[in-house]
Amino acid sequence: MGFLDRLTSEVAYLRGALRTLNRTKPVALNPNHVLCDLMEEAAEQFADRPALVGDEDIWTFRDMIGRVNRVARWARASGIGKGDTVALLLNNCRDYPLIWLGIARAGGATALINTNLTGQGLAHSVSIVNAKKIIVGMPLLGAWQAAETLLTDKPEILTFGGSLDGYKRFEHERDAHSAEPLAPSEKVPLTIEDRCVYIYTSGTTGLPKAANINHYRIKAMALGFSAVMDVQPDDRMYDTLPLYHSNGGVLATYGVLCQGGSVVIRERFSAREFWNEIIRFNCTLFFYIGELCRYLVNQPPAPQDRQHKIRLICGNGLRPDIWNEFVDRFGIKNIREFYAATEGNIALFNFDSKPGSVGRIPKWAERRFVVKVVRYDVEREEPVRGADGFCQACGPDEIGEIMGQILNDPMKPANRFEGYADKAATEKKILRNAFAEGDAWFRSGDLLKRDTQGYFYFIDRIGDTFRWKGENVATSEVAEAMGVFPGIAEANVYGVHVPGYDGRAGMAAIAASATENLDFAALHAEMKKRLPVYARPVFLRIRTELEHTGTFKIKKVDLVKEGFDPTVITDPLWFDHSGEGRYVRLDADLYAQILSKAIRL
Repeated sequence: MGFLDRLTSEVAYLRGALRTLNRTKPVALNPNHVLCDLMEEAAEQFADRPALVGDEDIWTFRDMIGRVNRVARWARASGIGKGDTVALLLNNCRDYPLIWLGIARAGGATALINTNLTGQGLAHSVSIVNAKKIIVGMPLLGAWQAAETLLTDKPEILTFGGSLDGYKRFEHERDAHSAEPLAPSEKVPLTIEDRCVYIYTSGTTGLPKAANINHYRIKAMALGFSAVMDVQPDDRMYDTLPLYHSNGGVLATYGVLCQGGSVVIRERFSAREFWNEIIRFNCTLFFYIGELCRYLVNQPPAPQDRQHKIRLICGNGLRPDIWNEFVDRFGIKNIREFYAATEGNIALFNFDSKPGSVGRIPKWAERRFVVKVVRYDVEREEPVRGADGFCQACGPDEIGEIMGQILNDPMKPANRFEGYADKAATEKKILRNAFAEGDAWFRSGDLLKRDTQGYFYFIDRIGDTFRWKGENVATSEVAEAMGVFPGIAEANVYGVHVPGYDGRAGMAAIAASATENLDFAALHAEMKKRLPVYARPVFLRIRTELEHTGTFKIKKVDLVKEGFDPTVITDPLWFDHSGEGRYVRLDADLYAQILSKAIRL
């Protein structure tokens, strides 16, 4: 990095950090002022300006806070107060963020339920927070009724978006109450320590964990990201992410509304309609997550690609293999990639749009933002400890687990870890006596590296990285190498157990492009050129599309279980035949030869 580049980066980080600190520092200094108060003030200041934009109408800030007031009065009349939880199982709509803000105004907490859950996962998500009531959108009522049979203590059901005999309709119950400003006597005293919402982990393994999100974190998240994006009143956010997740439901909504900007909330993401809608609604911002940007790049080029007014995008998961292609095609240079966990105490921001980086901590900021990348043993699945019993920090460009120091300092609430509704799950995320006796660190579960300039780069989730031929294989790096190959729309890389071999052999489920034939000979040559021998996929599984979670994370648990057995898998399978130096079709006979070691890997 040359002098001018370093200077430009330092200035960008200094401005971004100061702007963010100026907006978030007062949160801890005014413990009785919460997001509810902030939004009431915004509604008074921006009363008739657009707040939430729909297809046919616009809700002003006055309209918005009126709906919040109705919800707050309904909640209090229904016996919801401090210590009580309402579950919200509802598809994206403008009412969604207003419902949980109104419940918060009444002192209650809202569990934001993943709308993709069914059965045991759905029942668990509601029971773990002891929800007294659940508001269910009509399209999701069938899934809830099936899951409800698994519960002993069942919450009261209110429907949303339609009526059904035997159930109260939420909108009717809410609208029976006044939208007028709440009198002081109607406002439940709140502090930043009180619980506001539960947001669930959206990982690909195990039952969801309900993260405790208090009023400090919610307000700091909104104000912090309003600063990261430098939101102005004339900004308009396009939000197509799930509202049950912090990115779509807090950062992209209240991170804009708190500064007088407006938000367009869509029910679901559509790559085909994405740019048309951004142009139609005159949006200046959008939030991304996971593979959303890859989906956009994979769409055929169109005139709309550069007819937009987007000035900045913010999110996480824009992978290095498509970063520059995305910038060049869509003409968007201001990208605020960040790294954070909803429940964690680590936050990294890429203030200077460094391609591929999830953020940077300059030298002058290291004492305030105490994070470390720690050496990690992939085989033993635990941090490496030295002869003195303490963990070892990674050197530049060395891959390890990123951790944040947990401090219970009232003036540093961002360094706290509030944990989950499940105490056992909370304890698993804490590493004790890491660098000194009695210290505690939040375990992110993510592998990153940091270069000599202080830039961080995401490598992989712990559990996704596997060992083969005595080496660690980062699935994200393999997926990036494969993702740019012609004919591959997307690659899901994982390790599979092969009897008689140590570690796990690499396998890739490939979503083949509908417009191009996959050249396996050229793919083999490309993998040989781009990847070391231990990282090259041994097995390929060809699919028309890959399965994702609601937040665009690729599902791989079932794929790992199914392995590479052609008698179980109906998808076409291919095998890197070392004897022939190419990919060949994997059939039952070849599979048997692999198991008997007649063919060596």
